[in-house]
Amino acid sequence: MTLGSKIAWDDTVLPFQLDASDMRGRVARLDGVLDGILRQHDYPPVVEALVAEMALLTALIGQTISLRWKLSLQVQSKGAVRMIATDYYAPQKEGEIGRIRAYASFDRDRITDSNPFDQVGEGYFAIMIDQGKGTKPYQGITPLSGGSLRACAEAYFAQSEQLPTMFKMSFGKSSEPGVDEHWRAGGIMLQSMPKASPFAANSEGSGEILQASDLVSGDQEENWNRATMLLNTVEALELIGPSVSPTDLLIRLFHEEQPRVFDVQPVRFGCTCSEDRVRQSLSIYSAKDIGTMTNEDGRVTADCQFCSAHYDLDPASVGFEAENSPSE
Repeated sequence: MTLGSKIAWDDTVLPFQLDASDMRGRVARLDGVLDGILRQHDYPPVVEALVAEMALLTALIGQTISLRWKLSLQVQSKGAVRMIATDYYAPQKEGEIGRIRAYASFDRDRITDSNPFDQVGEGYFAIMIDQGKGTKPYQGITPLSGGSLRACAEAYFAQSEQLPTMFKMSFGKSSEPGVDEHWRAGGIMLQSMPKASPFAANSEGSGEILQASDLVSGDQEENWNRATMLLNTVEALELIGPSVSPTDLLIRLFHEEQPRVFDVQPVRFGCTCSEDRVRQSLSIYSAKDIGTMTNEDGRVTADCQFCSAHYDLDPASVGFEAENSPSE
């Protein structure tokens, strides 16, 4: 794919490499994905902003994982927003679509109109990778700090994976003639190519939490400083607006760094919940336990926190005793 070509970049992630500075990155744009995530819930605007930021981070980071793997990002907090959880399901095959889902748990009475990151308090930011059955999921965490979820993700990569990483992101509600107001998000992730295992021994660094600047030296430091200086010139409308394609943006920002792009990855909102999964989750309970879960109509119900799907089940048909009991 050449850099002169045009692409439809809503709900896509475009991987790229800067050959002159030995950097890699991704450009992402979310539109319908955010609509699919946010329309399921009645979130206050500041919570919507946090979910939008988290979903954009998930798209940018998730594109790096292998086929069939699952990436999860999570915020656990003592603040008004208690939890934000996102999942990225990598395509099953090359050329297929990646899927993202997200939700937030919050105390509405404690929500304020201040900066979205002020809604989270003491807690942690976590990244988890699940490679599937028969494997042990990987998890890395970093404290909630730095004034944004983006800063937390940068600290995670510096601390846990020894990879200098920078995000530039923009997100907000879009108002266009003839189109309902809706959320859009766009961003760039830039990362220095790893020189060793991402789980190498920690650098001494300059403080308790490593920053990207603690991890680079010599030519790598020069390349990193030059590339991030160029990235800092990006404007919010270039990230989120409809007039500049990812390829044109890369030319504008990094034309002297010899940008090279790869196949674009489409992403969509998608949830994996199903009645079978609900039944499976209830299969550990006895008939007595199931009896305590029934509502006033004598039914067992469950709602998916991600997509708000509602499941209504006969209590006699769930639980391990129902599975093992003889049929009449």
